[in-house]
Amino acid sequence: MVDPDDEQPDPELLSTSLRTFMRLPTVQRSSVILMDVLGYSLNEIGEIMEASLPAVKSALHRGRSRLHELAKEPDDAPPPLLSSTERTLLAAYIDRFNARDYDAVRAMLAQEVRLDLINRRQLNGKAEVQNYFTNYANASPRHFALGFVDGHPAMLVYEAVAPDVVSYFVLLDWHDDAVLRIRDFLYAPYALEGAIVRSA
Repeated sequence: MVDPDDEQPDPELLSTSLRTFMRLPTVQRSSVILMDVLGYSLNEIGEIMEASLPAVKSALHRGRSRLHELAKEPDDAPPPLLSSTERTLLAAYIDRFNARDYDAVRAMLAQEVRLDLINRRQLNGKAEVQNYFTNYANASPRHFALGFVDGHPAMLVYEAVAPDVVSYFVLLDWHDDAVLRIRDFLYAPYALEGAIVRSA
């Protein structure tokens, strides 16, 4: 097996879209992003992922190889259409954010909701995740809109200082009519690099 320490980050990998990264298994995706995008060492990645050095090297090698294969596939697939139920739920969530009605947003959470504040922390369960919205309540005003990031339905976020530029995005997963998972990319600006972003 090729030693990842002897390889240089591939520019093609660094420009890969979020949609393509999301097609990798979690361990491979994490290894590639931590090393080739964020610049962590193999040992640091092992500590973060609680994995052995050989496991990290294997995941990194396989992830890079798979990304090369995916990069050769055509990128002309249209984004998935939202069902009327999905659109209604996501629009309601976004409307409540824009109104800064965080109590109404909290009411949309499933009891077993999980939050991934990418590059910062993970929270599990409604009792923990509820506190996350306090940070938004205390933050400077932002505007939120329905859109797509690499074909995934998303809440697009615009800062007041640059109202025409997507600053970051939030992905949501639903179970019935409740939010089951939140992936907030506030602290992961690299996720927009090379991504295909469009408003709905």
